[in-house]
Amino acid sequence: MMLRVLVLINIVVLASACAPIAYKPGPNIQEPFLSKDAFFTADGARLPLYRWIGTASPQAVIIALHGFNDYGRFFNDAASFLNTHGIVSYAYDQRGFGGTEKPGFWAGVDAYLMDLKTLVALVQQEHSGLPIYLLGESMGGAVILAAAADTDFPEVSGVILSAPAVWGRSEMPWYQRWLLSITSYTVPNMTVTGRGLDIKPSDNIEMLRELGRDPLVIKETRVDAIYGLVNLMDKALQSSANISIPLCLLYGERDEIIPVNAVNKMLDSINNKTLLTLALYNNGYHMLLRDLDAHVVWSDVANWILQPDQSLPSGAEELASARFGFNMTTVAAQTKP
Repeated sequence: MMLRVLVLINIVVLASACAPIAYKPGPNIQEPFLSKDAFFTADGARLPLYRWIGTASPQAVIIALHGFNDYGRFFNDAASFLNTHGIVSYAYDQRGFGGTEKPGFWAGVDAYLMDLKTLVALVQQEHSGLPIYLLGESMGGAVILAAAADTDFPEVSGVILSAPAVWGRSEMPWYQRWLLSITSYTVPNMTVTGRGLDIKPSDNIEMLRELGRDPLVIKETRVDAIYGLVNLMDKALQSSANISIPLCLLYGERDEIIPVNAVNKMLDSINNKTLLTLALYNNGYHMLLRDLDAHVVWSDVANWILQPDQSLPSGAEELASARFGFNMTTVAAQTKP
């Protein structure tokens, strides 16, 4: 009993001295703007920007958001493919990731949502008259879900979510929630890695090796950044009930990072009036856009944007119907004009 009391006292003392750190935006000092290779926010932050504009007759624009610990160049191969189909692409390093000022530090959910809103408005100015689509991988999908559900979000034509990070606290075992809370308020600067977890994020081993050699990919993650990510996932899952933009959800049968129960929870939450296309890839892992069969997913994305009245060429909708119990007749009636 005495040992338990001492442990509890230590936890309380440590918690009173520590808390999750978030490097939130400062006061507004300028109008946000885009340069050739950067997105400058209202508080003066410089977020590296990537553009794939190499198409003579653009038909649509994608703004792509990377996943946790990744950065904007994740979309390079997909964007190059989409360029050949007349789709222009943008991506940027979100605060605390890639080449930003404070890599490894969480910036707060509101900061990520505001940055996306601001960039969408700026891209709309550069491509007036073209339909804008948002594409998010993992954490990027969570940012899009949480931001696009707001009533003041700029108008976009559709949202594509690749394995969105919607694994909120409601879907986590109690011991994971407890451990995250304790460590975030006692040792927020402690770092962890994925080594030893035996998780396979993709079957593209050479790509994974390149990420391991890339200095802009975060290898050791602060506990308070994970805490911030979980806060974002909570908000994304809650926001899925309010999303009204046409939505294409991509998920891999072999995803070992976002559990299927979280995807089911999201699907249950989505408004039944939302125009939804659900695609499941039998050989797909978490990093669908960079798997060995990624070209199949890229083709589906291009088809969903450019030919919304047709089924996805891969047949991934039918596999999703069998796996998730979707009524494809109802979905077809919703998604086809």
